[in-house]
Amino acid sequence: MGNIRPTYIKRVAIELVERYPEQFTDDFQHNKIMVDKLTDVSTKVMRNRIAGYVTCYRKNVVY
Repeated sequence: MGNIRPTYIKRVAIELVERYPEQFTDDFQHNKIMVDKLTDVSTKVMRNRIAGYVTCYRKNVVY
Protein backbone atom coordinates (compact mmCIF):
# COMPACT_ATOMS: atom_id res chain seq x y z
CA MET A 1 0.00 0.00 0.00
CA GLY A 2 1.20 3.48 -0.74
CA ASN A 3 1.33 6.59 1.36
CA ILE A 4 -1.79 8.68 1.76
CA ARG A 5 -0.71 12.29 1.67
CA PRO A 6 -2.74 15.31 2.80
CA THR A 7 -4.32 17.48 0.13
CA TYR A 8 -2.17 20.51 0.93
CA ILE A 9 1.03 18.57 0.21
CA LYS A 10 -0.35 17.41 -3.14
CA ARG A 11 -1.60 20.90 -4.00
CA VAL A 12 1.74 22.58 -3.29
CA ALA A 13 3.72 19.86 -5.08
CA ILE A 14 1.57 19.91 -8.23
CA GLU A 15 1.59 23.70 -8.31
CA LEU A 16 5.41 23.74 -8.09
CA VAL A 17 5.77 21.18 -10.89
CA GLU A 18 3.36 23.07 -13.13
CA ARG A 19 5.01 26.40 -12.42
CA TYR A 20 8.64 25.20 -12.65
CA PRO A 21 8.63 21.97 -14.74
CA GLU A 22 12.29 22.26 -15.75
CA GLN A 23 13.48 22.59 -12.13
CA PHE A 24 12.35 19.14 -10.93
CA THR A 25 13.61 15.66 -11.83
CA ASP A 26 13.04 12.07 -10.72
CA ASP A 27 15.75 12.45 -8.04
CA PHE A 28 14.50 13.04 -4.48
CA GLN A 29 17.68 14.74 -3.25
CA HIS A 30 17.59 17.27 -6.09
CA ASN A 31 13.88 17.92 -5.58
CA LYS A 32 14.44 18.44 -1.86
CA ILE A 33 16.91 21.24 -2.57
CA MET A 34 14.61 22.82 -5.17
CA VAL A 35 11.59 22.77 -2.83
CA ASP A 36 13.72 24.46 -0.18
CA LYS A 37 14.76 27.18 -2.66
CA LEU A 38 11.35 27.77 -4.24
CA THR A 39 9.13 27.74 -1.15
CA ASP A 40 9.14 29.06 2.37
CA VAL A 41 8.32 25.76 4.07
CA SER A 42 9.23 26.05 7.73
CA THR A 43 10.00 22.44 8.65
CA LYS A 44 12.18 19.72 7.16
CA VAL A 45 9.38 17.16 7.44
CA MET A 46 7.04 19.25 5.26
CA ARG A 47 9.83 19.94 2.77
CA ASN A 48 10.63 16.25 2.49
CA ARG A 49 6.99 15.25 2.09
CA ILE A 50 6.48 17.80 -0.69
CA ALA A 51 9.71 16.73 -2.40
CA GLY A 52 8.68 13.08 -2.10
CA TYR A 53 5.34 13.74 -3.74
CA VAL A 54 7.02 15.80 -6.47
CA THR A 55 9.32 12.85 -7.16
CA CYS A 56 6.41 10.40 -7.39
CA TYR A 57 4.42 12.84 -9.49
CA ARG A 58 7.28 13.36 -11.94
CA LYS A 59 7.81 9.60 -12.30
CA ASN A 60 4.13 8.97 -13.03
CA VAL A 61 3.19 12.07 -15.07
CA VAL A 62 5.23 12.76 -18.19
CA TYR A 63 6.16 16.40 -18.84
